[in-house]
Amino acid sequence: MTTNLFFSYSNILQIQGFNISPEFTYPLFFLILFFYFSLLCSNIGVLVLIITERSLHQPMYMLFCNLSVNDLIGNTVLLPRLMTDIISTERFITYNQCVAQAFYSHTFGSASHMILIIMAVDRYVAICHPLRYSSIMTIRTVVGLSVSAWGASIVLVSVLIGLTVRLSRCRSLIQNAYCDNASLFKLSCEDVSVNNIYGLFFTVLLFSSSMGSIAVTYFRIALVCRVKKSKELNNRALQTCASHLVLYLIMLWSGFLTIILHRFPNYPDLRKIAYILFHVVPANVNPIIYGIVVGLDDMDKMKYDTVFH
Repeated sequence: MTTNLFFSYSNILQIQGFNISPEFTYPLFFLILFFYFSLLCSNIGVLVLIITERSLHQPMYMLFCNLSVNDLIGNTVLLPRLMTDIISTERFITYNQCVAQAFYSHTFGSASHMILIIMAVDRYVAICHPLRYSSIMTIRTVVGLSVSAWGASIVLVSVLIGLTVRLSRCRSLIQNAYCDNASLFKLSCEDVSVNNIYGLFFTVLLFSSSMGSIAVTYFRIALVCRVKKSKELNNRALQTCASHLVLYLIMLWSGFLTIILHRFPNYPDLRKIAYILFHVVPANVNPIIYGIVVGLDDMDKMKYDTVFH
């Protein structure tokens, strides 16, 4: 009987949540609800627009779809549960649900980096090899790159979470407002050196590969623009690359902020807010930037039609 009670108890976890005053509970709830509905409407709108508009059935816009799907999944896994916990006096979650939330949340972050690397490659081919673009960036190539990005993210995160799931648990309090890998392996009293080592490897690999790839890509683009000295090429590079670079910098710095605040345990609520911003801010900004890019493309087409027709 005692064993069964302990087993049942150990599979029910309590989430610490935010330490906020009662008068701020509902304002925070409705603020997050507003951001959630905003990103839902904008990202679903982008997907519908790209799917229904035949002129947007191009590699660049298919990559936009990847980001929108990633934003929708990542935020839907996190925000509804978070809003429920904010207005609830008892914040409980099963261990399996917590593991699933951590898995999808980390996959969201990893996939964001991978997809933006592919988008940088797409921009490089479009600017540096425009005549070969249609033969290099085919639909098959884009699908293959997208599958590779998601596959690599899932494999890396599966190992990360798998190393945590193998640990026994001696605690039941998630010292966070959501479930992530670090909060899960802190439930164990075992040696978690392997988890820390792989977590560091995972973070360094992800950030160094994305930062390195994008730095090399943009250096090559800048070099081509400098050598050719074409005003049209420079304008095209600025138009297509600026949006991608803005997206990447927003995601990069919000991610860095979360990692840095993990090293300062005296500011737990600030770390929780930073992680939520990592999910919410890019997901709300991305569709706005997509809309600007689509609008600029439409303007270019109108200019082309006016000049040549």
